[in-house]
Amino acid sequence: MQDPTLQAFKDSHIKGSMNRRAISAEDAPDAIGPYSHAIRIGNTIYMSGQIALNPKNMELVTSSFRKETKQVFTNITAVVKAAGGTLQDIVKLTVYLTDLKNFDMVNAVMSETFQYPYPVRVAVGVSALPRGASIEVEALAILSE
Repeated sequence: MQDPTLQAFKDSHIKGSMNRRAISAEDAPDAIGPYSHAIRIGNTIYMSGQIALNPKNMELVTSSFRKETKQVFTNITAVVKAAGGTLQDIVKLTVYLTDLKNFDMVNAVMSETFQYPYPVRVAVGVSALPRGASIEVEALAILSE
C-alpha cells in the first residue's frame, strides 16, 4: 500500500510540472541573466536568488551590510507577492554570504522581517557573488490554496 502523503506529493509535483508558470515581479529588480524571478508549480514557488539590487536604478545597495540585507528581503517580498503569497508562505531560505561574520546581522534582519514560525534556513559561505554583492538569498514558498 502506497503512503497517501507520498502520492499527494507526486500528484502535485509531477502533474503540476505540466503547469509550470514563470513569475515576474514588477517591484523586484530585473533578472540579470536568462532566468525567471520564480517558477510556480502547483502551490509551490521556487524563487531565484536575490541580491540587493535596487529595482528603481538596478544599483547594488552597499551603504551597509544591514541595508544590503534589508534590500534582499524587500526583493524577495516583491517576488513572493507577485506569485500570490506573503513572507509567511516562505518555508525555506538559502543564504549565501561572502563573509560569515555577517551571520548575526542576517539573524537580526530576519527576526525583523519574518514572524514565527520562521522558515528553515541554510547559510553558506562563498568566495564571491554577482555584482560584488555580500549576500544572496533564494527562497522556497508553499502557498495555501
